[in-house]
Amino acid sequence: MNRRTIRTDVVVIGAGVVGTGIARELSRYDVDVVLVEREADVAWGTTKANTALVHAGYDADPGTNKARFNVAGNAMYPRITQELGVMYKNTGTLVVATAPDQVPHLNELLERGKANGVPGLEIIGRERIVELEPFISSDAIAALWAPTGGITSPWELAIAYAENAVDNGVTILLSSPVTAIDVEGGRAVRVHTPDTTIDTQFVVNAAGLFADEIAGMVGARDFNIVPRKGEYYLLDKRAGHLARHPLFPVPTAFSKGIVVTPTVDGNLLVGPNSQVVEGTSDLDTTAAGLDEVITGARRLVPSIPLRDNITNFAGLRATAQPSGDFVIGPANGVPNFINAAGIQSPGLTAAPAIALEIVNLLGEAGLKLVEKPDFNPIRPRPARFEEMDDDQRSAAAARDSRWGHIICRCESVTEGEIVEALHRSVPCTTLDGIKFRTRAGAGRCQGGFCGPRVVAIIARELGISPDAVTKKGGTSRVLVGPGKQQCSCSCGKCADEGHVGEGETHA
Repeated sequence: MNRRTIRTDVVVIGAGVVGTGIARELSRYDVDVVLVEREADVAWGTTKANTALVHAGYDADPGTNKARFNVAGNAMYPRITQELGVMYKNTGTLVVATAPDQVPHLNELLERGKANGVPGLEIIGRERIVELEPFISSDAIAALWAPTGGITSPWELAIAYAENAVDNGVTILLSSPVTAIDVEGGRAVRVHTPDTTIDTQFVVNAAGLFADEIAGMVGARDFNIVPRKGEYYLLDKRAGHLARHPLFPVPTAFSKGIVVTPTVDGNLLVGPNSQVVEGTSDLDTTAAGLDEVITGARRLVPSIPLRDNITNFAGLRATAQPSGDFVIGPANGVPNFINAAGIQSPGLTAAPAIALEIVNLLGEAGLKLVEKPDFNPIRPRPARFEEMDDDQRSAAAARDSRWGHIICRCESVTEGEIVEALHRSVPCTTLDGIKFRTRAGAGRCQGGFCGPRVVAIIARELGISPDAVTKKGGTSRVLVGPGKQQCSCSCGKCADEGHVGEGETHA
């Protein structure tokens, strides 16, 4: 393999919501930025598997990085999501006490939130709770109401950040795990991936679950990442009415507890539990863990119907030890290596504010920050057939017939949307990449109907064989072994024996 060498001002390691946010904020300035990611797409670490909440900021201890960046990030969400065309709903949140001995803790959270600068907090009684949440448990007696809380789509935000960054000049390298970092004269000067050497002036470590390994490459070993696994149920949209706001139990020292929350797409999400695990690849769900999740969720909303469950999944959050707090700042002894590590909850909320802080720290470390006159902060929301009215749908199909061809019945995703997603500025080459950009495969049948059709479209648009299409990069091929060739015209008749598409013959 021929190695290449490129030169840049800043390397950002990790393309989760924090790393992509940093890259996007850096793209405001006349600096060269390279964003490197070990996976085949952005947002495939902690960002793709969390509770998708925009926290108000009452939970973190005053004076911590978590408290500071949570409240600041929360205030940025309306502007950031509007600029980037990302779904966000300012629903407000409730922490629900179901026993008298829990009520004093609501008062503690109220005072903590006030100390953190969270606006509008109040403790409400059962009558108001039922007005807000008709399906709440009969045991609910009081709640902390936080009107600035909300919900968003974490992977959608990371994708939008990355696309806006690339549109403003950032280079992104996917499927590029960092293998080594050279340090000379007390400074990180080169970042190595399997096929690229990147000469750089500064390095930002936003590597999530791998942040301690990346820091160790420059000799910084003052924190360790301890993965905590959380398991979830995702329920069909017909169960989405059971919670109008994110509902929290009174938290423990280790977790915010099992949350019951609507999603921005209309589903109902419950979870997570919290379990320390070994390594960074344990994403298995377990019978015991899922039982813990549904039992906890039903303490808040007893009528949650498991018959409407469409999938279970698990995510890992990167807990930094020994502090348990976000690790933000230069590594000891390596001033041009800036950590953005240990970003567990409320990391999604804090991400916009963390990005600004990292840019400021880079400036203090010597990076010259001159704003670009042509920086464009706007990334328009991609068109979605599901969000159009009938007139808009007819017009879209009249312009391009592919917009009238439904591929995913569950989520009403068209061929036109999938083709558009495959040709945006951040490469999308996988089945999961399409799922996170369009929701094809995210519905009740979980891709059972649309999966083969999406594979055919990917193969056709990228000019590859269908058996080269992967679910999530690497060796995760969707089609394995001998079989009938997929129809590449995406006509929906791939299984018809001897079908002939326009201008091409199928086996």
